[in-house]
Amino acid sequence: MIRTTVTAGLLAAVTLAAASVQAEAQTRASPPAAAPARPAAAQSAPARAAAPSPSGISDDKSAGKGDEVVARVGDSDVTAEEVRAVIASLDGRKQAALAHDPATLSQIVRGILANRLVLKEALGKKWDQQPAVVSQLARARENLIVESYLLSVAAPPENYPAEAEIKSVYDANVSAFLVPRRFQLAQILIALAKDADKAAEEAARKKLDDLVKKLKQPGADFAATARTASDDAPTAERDGEIGWVAEPDLRSEIRSQVAGLPKGGITDPIRLDDGWHIMKLEDTEASHTRPLAEVKDALVQKMRAERTEANRRAYVTDLLKQTPPVVNEIALAKLLEAKSDSGPARSN
Repeated sequence: MIRTTVTAGLLAAVTLAAASVQAEAQTRASPPAAAPARPAAAQSAPARAAAPSPSGISDDKSAGKGDEVVARVGDSDVTAEEVRAVIASLDGRKQAALAHDPATLSQIVRGILANRLVLKEALGKKWDQQPAVVSQLARARENLIVESYLLSVAAPPENYPAEAEIKSVYDANVSAFLVPRRFQLAQILIALAKDADKAAEEAARKKLDDLVKKLKQPGADFAATARTASDDAPTAERDGEIGWVAEPDLRSEIRSQVAGLPKGGITDPIRLDDGWHIMKLEDTEASHTRPLAEVKDALVQKMRAERTEANRRAYVTDLLKQTPPVVNEIALAKLLEAKSDSGPARSN
């Protein structure tokens, strides 16, 4: 279920990205007079590997020179460069998800082809000439130009940040890189609902007492007992193994007992809402600070993003100082009043 959700989310993002790239291509195809050129920064997005070309499809006249056609629907081609542009427009998280599931690339291309079919039908019906669509396209074009231009003027130089700056920020925020103590745990659960009747409670208590006596015997095998007696099926299948859990993520009732155990120690029964838990401490990993080398790439990315945003604000502020805007507040107030008056009638 988790993988299906992630894939669906990625495909939705890719579909939007494909539509954006296609809209940008159409905008560039028929720009108004004196339209600003696309900034170099927007043209230098890193290329990603394209999908293999489907059988029987190769370069043709509709593709740019040296740009391989990877798919076709009707008389419309999808080129490797277009696929690269769609992938490059995704954020890092979605690109990473795509890298872990290469089969999704074929679905991406199929999504682009589906968009082409819908676009062809819409254009055939002159949908792009609808007043509302014309207005939205104009705003989208304006926003694209503004955002890409601001990115080009606000991006910090390639050599930012310097090593000394990275070290300084790391030292100033070292507490943010603290990894809390972790415990490797296993458990046995005796299920008992919080509102269980007396008979169920007595049965659970008897089972619990028998288990506690068994676990206290010399040479008791916790894993075998968990496998046969635990009421938590997923962990029972793994001999009771839960895995590594960070100390802050543990329930306070469990944390207070686990924290004082020696390696291999077993807690007293712990009553929670779902029943009685008997925990075993398999191992402990001490709290530690992640070294600079481990977090450097993420830190550099964050520093560059923050500097870009600061440069962007400063650039816009400077423009506004050079050409101060004039806002008719009275006219704006009238717009709000008109909107209020045209709203749905209120019942008394």
